[in-house]
Amino acid sequence: MKLRCRKSPLVGIVDIPGSKSHTIRAVAIASLAEGISRIESPLLSADTNAAVCAYRAFGADIDTAEGLWTIRGTAGRLAVPEDSIDVGNSGTTLRVAIGSAALLPEGQVRLTGDKQIQRRPVGPLLQSLNDLGALARSEQNNGLAPVLVGGPLRGGQTRIDAVTSQFLSSLLLNSPLAESDCDIEVTHLNEAPYVHITLDWLQRCGIRLKRDDLRHFFIPGGQSYSAIDVRVPGDFSSATFFLAAGAIEGNDVELHGLDLKDPQGDKAVVNYLCEMGADIQISTDQIRVRPQSLAGAEIDMNATPDALPMMAVLGCFAAGSTKLVNVPQARLKESDRISVMASELSKLGARIEQLPDGLIIHESKLAGAEVNGHGDHRVVMALAIAGCVIEGQTTISTAEAIDVTFPTFTKCLKSLGGEVENI
Repeated sequence: MKLRCRKSPLVGIVDIPGSKSHTIRAVAIASLAEGISRIESPLLSADTNAAVCAYRAFGADIDTAEGLWTIRGTAGRLAVPEDSIDVGNSGTTLRVAIGSAALLPEGQVRLTGDKQIQRRPVGPLLQSLNDLGALARSEQNNGLAPVLVGGPLRGGQTRIDAVTSQFLSSLLLNSPLAESDCDIEVTHLNEAPYVHITLDWLQRCGIRLKRDDLRHFFIPGGQSYSAIDVRVPGDFSSATFFLAAGAIEGNDVELHGLDLKDPQGDKAVVNYLCEMGADIQISTDQIRVRPQSLAGAEIDMNATPDALPMMAVLGCFAAGSTKLVNVPQARLKESDRISVMASELSKLGARIEQLPDGLIIHESKLAGAEVNGHGDHRVVMALAIAGCVIEGQTTISTAEAIDVTFPTFTKCLKSLGGEVENI
C-alpha cells in the first residue's frame, strides 16, 4: 500500500491510542498471573495482536473484546506451544516471549518473525537466559531469530549488554518466576525509560527486587503475579507525530489521552519541542502545540529512538542545524532509521548528514516526491506528516506498516484536515 499526501493545514483535536509498550507488558503479566485480569483501553494493532497470539500459545485464555480485554492467566505454569510462535514485526513481543519461554517446565518452543525481526539481535538475551539455567539458542547460531527456547529458568547470575532495553525488560518481567534468585548486572543500557516502565509494572504487581539504579538487580525467585485490573494510558511514541506536526507553521494540534506522569520515555518529545521554541500548553490530559519560530538544537535521543524519524523531519523546519545524537540503536530498529531518514528526506530536498550515532539536519526547503517507507511504521508516519506540510505531492511506499502500532493514524491525520489517501 502507498500513502499519497498533499500540503494541508493540520488543525484540531486528536485522540491518542493506548500505549504499545504498556499493552504488551499487561498481556504478558496477565498471562503469567493467576486469575482473571482486565485490561481497559488496550492498543489494538499488529504488534499487540502478536503478543496476544504468543501468550495464547503458552496457554493463557485471552478475550480481546473491543475496549476491554480479559485474560485468564496460567499462574506461571506455561504450556508448550504446539507450533512455532511467529511474532510478525513485533520486537517487544519477541524479546518478552523469549523470556517467558524460559519458564517452560519442560520442552521448548521455536520463536520467529518476519524478515525485519530476523535481522534484529537477541543474542545477549539468549546468553543471559542460559546463564540463568534455561536452554536458549539461535537456530542458525547467529544471535538472531528463529530461536529455540526452553526451561526451566533456575536462577543464578548473569551480565547483559542491553543494546536494546527489551533484553533487560524481558529478564525483569520473567525472572521473578524463576526457581531461585536471579542476579543481573547491566554492563550497558540504551532506552532507560522503557526499563522504568517495566519497573513501574513490577512495583504495581508487588514483585520484590533490589537494585542499584539500573546497573544491578537482585530478584528473589519463586514469586508470582496476581491478576491485574488496569487502564492503558495513551502512547507518547504515537503522539510524537502529532506533537511535532503542531509545531510546524500553519498547524495547531491538541492531543488528548496523554499522561505526563507516566514513565514513557517519549514524553521527552514535549521538552524537545519546547527547547526548539514551539508554543506548548499542557492541562490534565491534553497537550496543545502551536508553531512559533523554531530553532535548531542538539538533542540526546538515547532514551527516545522511536522519536528520531519525526524529529528528523522537524529539524528541516528549524533555523540553523539540529543534531540528533547518542542513539546508535536507531540503526537496529525495524530499519536502520538513521540511514533511512537521511536517504528519504534527501529525496524531499533536505540537507542532512549521517553520524555513526545520529543525524545532523539543516534547515531545508522541502518539496513533494516519491519516497520509500522501508516497511518501518515510524518512518512511514514521519514522512506522511512531512508530506502534509510541504508543497507538492508526496507518495510513500510500504504504508501498510503503520498497522504495526497505529492503525488509526491515517484517520487521525484526516480528522485534522490532512489531505492523505491510500493507494
